[in-house]
Amino acid sequence: MVLQQDTLEVSTDIAIQGDSVAPKHKPITPATVLSWLPYNATPAQQDSAIQAWFKPSEIRWSNRPDTLHLPGHDKGHNMLDTQLPQYYREGFFSKDTLFHPELPGGRYGVAGDPVPYSVHGDNVITSLLLACFIMAVIAFSNARGFIVRQAKSFFYLHREGTTEVVETSNELRFQGFLVLLSCIMLALLFYFYALDRFGDTFVLESQYHLIAIFLALVVGYFLFRGLVYTVVNNIFFDGKRNGQWIKSLLFITSIEGVLLFPAVILQAYFNLSLQNVEIYFAITLVLVKLLTILKCYLIFFRQNVVRLQIILYFCTLEIIPLLAFWGALVITASNLKINF
Repeated sequence: MVLQQDTLEVSTDIAIQGDSVAPKHKPITPATVLSWLPYNATPAQQDSAIQAWFKPSEIRWSNRPDTLHLPGHDKGHNMLDTQLPQYYREGFFSKDTLFHPELPGGRYGVAGDPVPYSVHGDNVITSLLLACFIMAVIAFSNARGFIVRQAKSFFYLHREGTTEVVETSNELRFQGFLVLLSCIMLALLFYFYALDRFGDTFVLESQYHLIAIFLALVVGYFLFRGLVYTVVNNIFFDGKRNGQWIKSLLFITSIEGVLLFPAVILQAYFNLSLQNVEIYFAITLVLVKLLTILKCYLIFFRQNVVRLQIILYFCTLEIIPLLAFWGALVITASNLKINF
């Protein structure tokens, strides 16, 4: 059995005899020293050989001037110098992300085509329609008796001396919500119309601002119409008829919102063509105006049938404000549109 000789002693012998083994014309490097050791030398033995050949010494930094600058120009300046003028700090590449890893470098590659805007992908409009549907169901469930009672008494009037059922505050509150639902539906329908006819580029920061403007115009139209009806009817008719007319007008407006809700849903989520939506809206508007003129006749002009009077009354208080309202919507959308 042959015992292997200790490599540490071999390395020590090599270190002692290094002057005779190492060639004179080549500098001694750590790689040269490690090449003298056996192939199975341990890291500790390698470290001992390196320490035997190389001793730490004092580091002497270079005192030579920096020549890394253009010929004919002064040497470079230290960017950490607080007295350095600003034009030395700023350059063509001063804000380049390749020189400043802390700056965002942006997206690599070629940007794809952006996804076009669609109403069915709008979370705000979806949430608004869902909230309207839930509140409409709650309103109908809580004021169902009131709505059915108004529907039954819509085509006839109570006789003189008969008592009428007084509405509760909750029933009036829910009917007011149905009126607000009608305003929201009209604003959304004209918003769809504006996107199709005028495009989706407006001076507003968000599309929701445009919906809010349309909603404000619709609410203003209903308030103005109610104010004009109140002023005119107080001049020519008594208070009881005026009360009946206001209740009937609120009921007709509520029915209009319920009828327009399917058109908004079909256009937003089932890609119903805008032409079919316009036809549906025209049919609904004609039906609502026929109900309005019928109720106006039953309340105010049934006893004194004057055809010219009811035509003038209806055109003055219904048709003219409606046309003015439509013109205001079109002018508003045209002025807010960006013309390239």
